[in-house]
Amino acid sequence: MPWLKLLHIAALVIWCGSLLYLPALLSQALLLRKDSGFAQGTPPMPRFFYNSIATPAALTAIASGTLLFLVHGVLGGWLILKLGAVVAMVAAHGCFGFLILRIEMGHYRWVKPANWAALSVALAGILSVLAVVLAKPLDWS
Repeated sequence: MPWLKLLHIAALVIWCGSLLYLPALLSQALLLRKDSGFAQGTPPMPRFFYNSIATPAALTAIASGTLLFLVHGVLGGWLILKLGAVVAMVAAHGCFGFLILRIEMGHYRWVKPANWAALSVALAGILSVLAVVLAKPLDWS
């Protein structure tokens, strides 16, 4: 099933890239929404990106990873660590969605620090997944 592993890696790359790009989109949307004027009529890019790119990539990465786990029957300590890092990435993903809703509703308080906190959690999850996957060939049983 190399195609399944390829799908998993491709979806994970898109999802991780999305988690790194969403904070920039949110920061820009926050600046545009605070400055009233013609920028109020701009298209809702953060919501479109979140719903059309980031979330489908996340769901595809999680589903294909689950299928890989079920098909190959792999179980080890590294998998538990990887799933913990994926939980951090999912939490950051959900936080970005919440922040998009706050900006759309006009509630700008605490959005900037929460955006940085979610980026930190996402970055920690991404780096943890990468570290665990690269260390996995050391045969952690």
